[in-house]
Amino acid sequence: MTPLQQQIVTEARDWIGTPYVHQSAVKGAGTDCLGLLRGVWRALYGDEPEAVPAYSMDWSEPQGEERLWDAALRHLHPKSLTNEAPGDVLLFRMRSNAVAKHLGVVGRVGSHPSFVHAYSRYGVVESSLSLPWRRRVVARFTFPEEAS
Repeated sequence: MTPLQQQIVTEARDWIGTPYVHQSAVKGAGTDCLGLLRGVWRALYGDEPEAVPAYSMDWSEPQGEERLWDAALRHLHPKSLTNEAPGDVLLFRMRSNAVAKHLGVVGRVGSHPSFVHAYSRYGVVESSLSLPWRRRVVARFTFPEEAS
């Protein structure tokens, strides 16, 4: 694991136990899945890359807009779905034909893969990247070596 990957995984795991709070990004107090990523970004680079507009729980589903995916493409580097590494950012589509609206950070790869994510009713947890979760992954990204 590279130093950057180690820093990403360590920071994401440091958020474990933070309660789920929609539109929040405060370690220990409350976060959603985007807030977790925002917190990891702040730990790596200082400031957030852009202001986050208010968003609903449906993440622009009625309009069919991939706003979360578009934002990821502005600040993260896309990579192959099959080229797994700790610290990767995963984007999930929770239902077929729905917009992608869930994020997580890969904790482990190999025989027991895992990812850290903020999940409603559970808060920030590290979950097994089981087949049902893997089927929902639609994109994989890496953090940049330095903020742009």
